[in-house]
Amino acid sequence: MILDDVIEFLKKTPPFTLLDDTALKAAASSVSMEFHPAGHTILQQDGPAPGHLGIIRSGEVKVFLKTGEGEEVLIDYLKESDSFGLLSLLGGDISRDNAVAIEDTVCYLIGKETVFRLIEANAAFSAFYLRSFVQKILDMLYREMHDRSMLYGGGDKMLFTVTLNDLISGKAITAPQDIPIREAAERMSKNKISSLVLLDPDGFPAGIITDRDLRDKVVAKGRDIADPVSAIMSVTLIKSEARDYCFEALLKMIRYNIHHVLVVNRGDIRGIITNHDLMLMQGVSPLSIAREIEGQRTIDGLVPVSKKINRIITILIKEGARASNITRIITEINDRLLRKILEITERKSGQPPVPYCWIVFGSEGRKEQTFKTDQDNAIIYEDPAAGEEEEVERYFSDFTLCMKDALVKCGFPVCAAGYMAGNPRWRRPLKAWKGYFSAWISEPVPGAMLLSLIFFDFRPVYGAFTLSERLRAYLGHVLKNQNMFLANMADGIAKQKLPLGAFRTLVVEKSGRHKDRIDIKINGLSYIVDIARLFALETGVYNTSTIERLRESRDRQRIAMEFCSELEQAFEFFMTLRLRRQFGQMLAGAEPDNFINPKELSILEKKTLEESFKIIAKVQDSIRKRYSTWS
Repeated sequence: MILDDVIEFLKKTPPFTLLDDTALKAAASSVSMEFHPAGHTILQQDGPAPGHLGIIRSGEVKVFLKTGEGEEVLIDYLKESDSFGLLSLLGGDISRDNAVAIEDTVCYLIGKETVFRLIEANAAFSAFYLRSFVQKILDMLYREMHDRSMLYGGGDKMLFTVTLNDLISGKAITAPQDIPIREAAERMSKNKISSLVLLDPDGFPAGIITDRDLRDKVVAKGRDIADPVSAIMSVTLIKSEARDYCFEALLKMIRYNIHHVLVVNRGDIRGIITNHDLMLMQGVSPLSIAREIEGQRTIDGLVPVSKKINRIITILIKEGARASNITRIITEINDRLLRKILEITERKSGQPPVPYCWIVFGSEGRKEQTFKTDQDNAIIYEDPAAGEEEEVERYFSDFTLCMKDALVKCGFPVCAAGYMAGNPRWRRPLKAWKGYFSAWISEPVPGAMLLSLIFFDFRPVYGAFTLSERLRAYLGHVLKNQNMFLANMADGIAKQKLPLGAFRTLVVEKSGRHKDRIDIKINGLSYIVDIARLFALETGVYNTSTIERLRESRDRQRIAMEFCSELEQAFEFFMTLRLRRQFGQMLAGAEPDNFINPKELSILEKKTLEESFKIIAKVQDSIRKRYSTWS
């Protein structure tokens, strides 16, 4: 190693830039070099303390902690010129965190004695590292506080974290200031709004009229509704910038005793914020939306509440919540919404002739819903007495028709493939469902295998849960010793083609509307979903969540034990990419999909994507070897 090269490198690397030439040369003279291949653990939490400070010459290192529950807490991703290991070096007993090479990494190592001399002799050098550690610790604390505040309530906190742009749901309705009062009132009524922005002849905001103006200045005063609306408009138009936090708008409403604030973006009208909108900030928290759902008595009353759910996702994404936490929250809220729709529909339809259980499957069954989910549901009902079959079928036929329409109203589109309780095939007595499951398992032809992949993810949401539990227990019973079925399922997983080229490079769509993109749901999430399902069915895990299936299978199945952590991380990463993609599309007013462009990812994200597919490829190889003898 050439001393001059090391000196030139350290000259550009804080805090060594603070050293004079003599100290810099002395430090460089003690440097050694070390290579770490991708995936290598450089420092192990609670392991031996390092005897040196590491400085990255090239490559990338991930530094993180592991909690007592096994959760990974990210500290930082380090790249060229970043250093690591100082805190553990100063402690001298154990390593305080984990450091893992993300890619092939070359490090310069500066010995413990040299580092101690530099810290003692140079106050600026010492202060640099102190500030660095404090900042990282604060960042971690703020991330944790944000996660907790967003997950467990606090509309007051959201006033300080949500911008007016995030809160606005639609464009402001405007009108010329010279139209009659009657026409202004008609426009407000037609658009179901409480205020109307009035424009001057040049198209600039001249004033505002509210429903209060109509009451106090027109109805109460007996004013002629043919008068121009400018005669009653408020010319004091208070504005806020779209980038301002909601707290700023709230202050203006208090200060000026107003109920509406015009929101502009660089002079262009963006929308209107009302005091009602800000009061409903508490309604953006998951708990308050759940309470609002419970307070409704009609389907029409649930419609506006259901539209708030996507707002929760956007806020949680912006606050850095984990994808798995977001999907769990959305599932809980959607479950509550679904139960309320079922309660209302059941009350309207009358007492059901037999006990029943409403089940869901697909992403809803696995508790992995994002912005958009269609109707994937079915009904299990108690076996009717002889002669009552027709009456029972007639009731559930009418009932499921009402449910389908109500769910569409609340934002759940119908399933194009017809996997809904409205389809007579998927509203059946328990004995019929047992017959389905038994047939699919004993004769695993392609069509039967597809149905098992769909319906074996079922989860109860409403009604007599014992029916679902009995069906799940029956499934576990008939799966015992069904090696042929599991082998066929494993064969399908092993044959799935990953989007990796000959040299393990990413393969994207070559043409069409999704050119240069990868479907992260079909070519990512679904691989891990299928793997986790296989492990769960083999080991008797009843849970339907992909992450929970992996965790519960870990102690029961060799492949799960070996790859569980990597598959969990890959699943979380894929879900994060999917949510981020859909979030961006929602902001742009586009229909959300699952297609990501690797070129739009950072170097680290692209590398993580490639490594995630490589992990899945390894699992496929292990599955191929394990299950090939079962057939």
